[in-house]
Amino acid sequence: MGKQAATKVRAGAEGTGAAGEVLPAAPTLRLVSSAKRQRILEGMLEVVGSNGYEAASVRMVLDSTGLYRQAFYDEFADKDACYLEALSFGAAKLEAIASEAAAGEDEWRAQLRAGLSAVLGTLEEDPAIGRALIVEVHAAGAEALAIRSEAMRRVTDFIDWARDAANGEAPPPIAAEGIVAGMHAVVHAKLAAGDESGYRDLLSDFMYFATLPYFGPDVADAEMKAARA
Repeated sequence: MGKQAATKVRAGAEGTGAAGEVLPAAPTLRLVSSAKRQRILEGMLEVVGSNGYEAASVRMVLDSTGLYRQAFYDEFADKDACYLEALSFGAAKLEAIASEAAAGEDEWRAQLRAGLSAVLGTLEEDPAIGRALIVEVHAAGAEALAIRSEAMRRVTDFIDWARDAANGEAPPPIAAEGIVAGMHAVVHAKLAAGDESGYRDLLSDFMYFATLPYFGPDVADAEMKAARA
């Protein structure tokens, strides 16, 4: 979810064990050189999410965006190059959605709840975009997988900030990787199955799963109930 902004401090993270982390600054969305370029990127995500990466074509993107073939090739060498940039753009957009939703919260757990809620809500509203960003990455090859891995690493870094706020002994660093991988696997399975709803309903289970290793069962249960409220 990006790097820590320099404008706030980690209040209460030392001594009291209270969560006072600030959400990392939202990643700056890739500067798109023109409205046309952004339109193509968004069209590529829509087409890949709806049809799959292998079946997606430049012609489908043009039909989706209403642009001419030359307009596409003025911006991108081919479908592969366009999708890789669209993947980076889409991942940064989801991170920005999460960061914006959590910006008003002072504590790590509240930030996580708000950010996850916003991302799951986005998937609920447009699961095709989720498929383009999460499911179809495998078909696009190693470069696409590397982009996804970097996005997951940023989320993992944010999750592991919980150890600064946790009371008692924190879990090993690999715990954060397991949390992120577990949430990713659940969302991936739903998207791959073509589920069009039920993403918001994952919030309570995700909050329990994310907080349990750091704060114990009582806090995890409270977070699960708060997410359902």
